[in-house]
Amino acid sequence: MSDVFRFGKAAVRAPRQAPVSVMIAGQAIIATRCISVLLLVNELGYDGLADFMHRSAQAWDSTLIFVASQMLFFIELRCALTLMRGSRRGRLLYALTQAIVLFYLAAASFGWIYPEIFSISGANNIEILQRLIMHKLPDLLVLLLLFLPVSSRQFFQRR
Repeated sequence: MSDVFRFGKAAVRAPRQAPVSVMIAGQAIIATRCISVLLLVNELGYDGLADFMHRSAQAWDSTLIFVASQMLFFIELRCALTLMRGSRRGRLLYALTQAIVLFYLAAASFGWIYPEIFSISGANNIEILQRLIMHKLPDLLVLLLLFLPVSSRQFFQRR
């Protein structure tokens, strides 16, 4: 104990450094989510945003979907922060949120689920599918950064 006070060295483990691919993936999640919100606010403006909120609160089902989308937004941000610290749960939860979002977008865009608050429009199903893939491509690339590189897999297995 006296060595700790004399030399100022404690037996503390240094935090392990996350691989570059994990850091890029976490920062990309945060950046894409925050920038998408800023772009949406800029696109809609104050009146459009108020109208969107008003339309979302018209019925229970659209309100539920709107609130669930906000919860998914914050869950994704939390996952980004935790996976950069090496949490396997954060990585898996992010993959699960992406699966939920992809399923909802596809179902709402093809007209299988109502209300269609968040949907992708297109002339036919093939065009909708192409737009859906292009819309989710950045998230797919983030998932690849989290699951494919050996350094990423080893980082999440150590814990």
